[in-house]
Amino acid sequence: MSIHIREAALTDAAQILAFITELAIYEKAEHAVVASVGDIEQSLFAADSPARALICSRDDQPIGYAVYFFSYSTWLGRKCLYLEDLYISPSQRGAGAGKQLLRHLAKVACDSGCGRLEWSVLDWNTPAIKFYQSLGAAPQDEWVRYRMDGDTLQAFAHGDC
Repeated sequence: MSIHIREAALTDAAQILAFITELAIYEKAEHAVVASVGDIEQSLFAADSPARALICSRDDQPIGYAVYFFSYSTWLGRKCLYLEDLYISPSQRGAGAGKQLLRHLAKVACDSGCGRLEWSVLDWNTPAIKFYQSLGAAPQDEWVRYRMDGDTLQAFAHGDC
């Protein structure tokens, strides 16, 4: 069985949203997915979109995806690649597709002059943590990720808190 990785196209938006939903179900957060196919089309494929997507297929059938964007490190003085999502359908795991997709992203990072490739993983996702560590990735335990969204973000932006 042949694994193929390609840049996603506008016509992949529905498949990407389906994978996003599968990932959210796995992460016990299906309720948090509010994106529509139109949102995916606009946010990933508009001319000014900062994000990019890849589709991973086996024998011409999509089995996973990745979404990434370029960030910047002031300490390195270089751009970095941030992996927002990497997902392989459960029935397709264990045959190397995830490793190939991550290696593809590492090549994109190197070819783009990035100083690092970074991503986040839920602390309870032991299979993913073991997979990433088997590739030589190291957790950054000293950093705590913070987030503002929804009403909190709106209130703060408008000086309401």
